[in-house]
Amino acid sequence: MPHAVSLLRAARLARSAKPFLARGGFKRERCAGCRLVPSHCMCAARPSVATRAGVCLLMGDIEPLKPTNTGWLVADVVADTFAFGWARTETDPALLALLNDPQWQPYVVFPGQYAAPERVVVAVPAPGTGGSGTSKRPLFILFDATWAEARKMFRRSPYLDRLPVLSLQPERITQYKLRNSGRDDHFCTSEVAAMCMNLAGEHVAEQTLDAYLVVFTHHYLRAKNQQPVAWDGAAHRRLREVAVLPPS
Repeated sequence: MPHAVSLLRAARLARSAKPFLARGGFKRERCAGCRLVPSHCMCAARPSVATRAGVCLLMGDIEPLKPTNTGWLVADVVADTFAFGWARTETDPALLALLNDPQWQPYVVFPGQYAAPERVVVAVPAPGTGGSGTSKRPLFILFDATWAEARKMFRRSPYLDRLPVLSLQPERITQYKLRNSGRDDHFCTSEVAAMCMNLAGEHVAEQTLDAYLVVFTHHYLRAKNQQPVAWDGAAHRRLREVAVLPPS
């Protein structure tokens, strides 16, 4: 069954006047399930993890079309992943309904220096603990876009202004190799989602997202360089290991 990012991609393609050609990518037939060429399809390795936490992706206009987009990987792993195209002049009513759904406590994931101090949090309350709103499920709102686009989206989305801003404190550098921002502290969307899952105590989901990104990178680069997939290599072994871990 197509997930949220797949459906958003199909809707965006339907509005396109001409085919989308990824810059620097391979210009061949792609699998609808993983966006890779059929010879390097990774659908058989797709994991799924039951989580209490959810993810809401606000995606830049062409981001769902990019074969290197990693929001797709988040939607593969986390069943409760929602995806919406972002526009300055209009807001999807389904997004507003999601943000107002009483089962969720939304967090806008963004660096704290860009928000008013009273909005910034650095932790997520554990379920069942005391305090207000801790019975709600965390919903992590991620801007799936370039850094320049993400800053604009953060500033120009007034419906997010009432929500807490979760400022991550990463203790690692990015491992994403398919796009280069020139900075080690600019993380791809699936890496950010993994850090959010860690804060929510969803450690199996965190490790699965990290392992799955490595597998995707392996398949993508092998396809680009016309090399075979190493199904028994370290990347796939790690993904298989985390797939059998007990729930967090």
